[in-house]
Amino acid sequence: MTDTPSSRPAYRNGAGSSALVAGIVALVCAFVPFVGDIVAVPTGILAVVCGWVGIGRDEDGTATNGREAMIGAALGGAALFVVFVSFAATTL
Repeated sequence: MTDTPSSRPAYRNGAGSSALVAGIVALVCAFVPFVGDIVAVPTGILAVVCGWVGIGRDEDGTATNGREAMIGAALGGAALFVVFVSFAATTL
């Protein structure tokens, strides 16, 4: 019996899953005073970028979790918005 490679390539769902996890972490940390700003901004940006990559992979057909990628990007954007509003409210 010989091993034949699969004709279907493995799906690349890592970016979408990373976007969802980073988006959840960013949104939760956005509501924590002081430390949340330091954590929420980088993880929010990471969620948005990974979400874009995941959505692109879903459109190409190399990933199957486009919904997770989109939700992660939206959560990351929402976290960045919350940090911006809280920063503007406390400094202006």
